[in-house]
Amino acid sequence: MNAVHAFRALCAVAGREWVRFFNQTGRLISAIVRPAFWLFVFAAGFQNVLGVSIAPPYDTYVEYQVYILPGLIGIVLLFQGMQSSLSMVYDREMGVMRLLLTAPMPRWYLLFCKLAAGVLLSIGQAYAFLIVAAAFGIAVPWSGWLTALPAMIVAGLMLGSLGLIFSVHIRQLENFAGMMNFVIFPMFFLSSALYPLWKLRESGAELVYWSSLANPFTYAVELIRFAFYGQFHATAAAVVVGSGLVFFIAAAAGYDPQRGVIGRSAARA
Repeated sequence: MNAVHAFRALCAVAGREWVRFFNQTGRLISAIVRPAFWLFVFAAGFQNVLGVSIAPPYDTYVEYQVYILPGLIGIVLLFQGMQSSLSMVYDREMGVMRLLLTAPMPRWYLLFCKLAAGVLLSIGQAYAFLIVAAAFGIAVPWSGWLTALPAMIVAGLMLGSLGLIFSVHIRQLENFAGMMNFVIFPMFFLSSALYPLWKLRESGAELVYWSSLANPFTYAVELIRFAFYGQFHATAAAVVVGSGLVFFIAAAAGYDPQRGVIGRSAARA
């Protein structure tokens, strides 16, 4: 495998994902509406966790919205990572992944191409959401749009690799939707996306605090949050990169494209 062939493979897989995404306008709309709903509606209810009043002055409300903005970027990356894995389950069932993995390239690289294509989509959705938030006066420093890009890429790779693990072990599309609900929302709520961890401990919620501290999504959010202000969170970066490598290696080692069409044909025979 040389660099030219590797780049062509990445462009081909990414191009297919982008075409599929723009042919499904509902995904684009939901990618923006979902976090916007959290930003403008749920922020009013969750802000009292920070110790402010239920109906604060407008500036205080905006400050809390700015605080949860990185967490909502994280949920965009997490949803897209899971949806990319859902598409992999579908491709495997239809036999597309079996054809893709017959290409004269390492299996791990082809899986990485799928992962990178999903991350590119999630980054585009994240910036679309940032534009919507900025239009309503809820924005981080403009320099943060650039400094947060590496953090979002690394976080997207980790969350996408986590989705790959689930696509390895889930054989039917019907089971994937239920799994998403058991993974996405616990990871989101048991994190620092909506409230700082010190506030949880201060309120006596020790179990929630330690669960959030063990949640890799927490470190993805913190990495993005610090990066928005031009700061580097070394601990969060180490956890995100380490977790991403472990997730991807586990997914690449366990992926079996034969579970699709061939597997069903053998079962019928």
